[in-house]
Amino acid sequence: MGHALVLNASFEPLQIVTWQRAIQLLFQGKVEVIEESEKEVRTVRLTIRVPAVLRLLEYIPLKKRKQIVRFSRTNVFIRDEHRCQYCGNRFLKSHLTLDHVMPVVQGGGKSWENIVTACKPCNQKKGGRTPNQAKMNLIRTPFRPTWLPATAIRMTVSKTPDRWKIYLNLLREESKDDKDLGDGE
Repeated sequence: MGHALVLNASFEPLQIVTWQRAIQLLFQGKVEVIEESEKEVRTVRLTIRVPAVLRLLEYIPLKKRKQIVRFSRTNVFIRDEHRCQYCGNRFLKSHLTLDHVMPVVQGGGKSWENIVTACKPCNQKKGGRTPNQAKMNLIRTPFRPTWLPATAIRMTVSKTPDRWKIYLNLLREESKDDKDLGDGE
């Protein structure tokens, strides 16, 4: 059925949620519907159009969100650009694994600095060894990312729904205007 774009109270893009989560937020009274899709969800007593764009009723300060990027499988894939960090090839999520650079059996932990994406053949070749022990080089040293939520949205949306474009373009236009203002100073 699709996804919904969630905007901050100030109309800044925050995240993309499933249609189920969008309806849940609506019934919890946390959002207002800005745009609806043509699709409908029907129950015995209710028919509701699936939200396409939602706006939070309460503003969430973005500065607090910028400081911490949640460690998750999806965010590691985004950080590593869906590339195996050993062979450098791009893969679909289903063909990638997460690899501990310093294996757990050798004292390695689960952190941004120790986890990278790896294709299944490279991960099997490396096994429970460090890259040096396996004579494999990392393309890039793993790091803790500091991207903005809006940047993550732009990277994860492959086919942007038409109903979202005005809200995402507003963000790009504001960024362009900020650069133009900076040039004149």
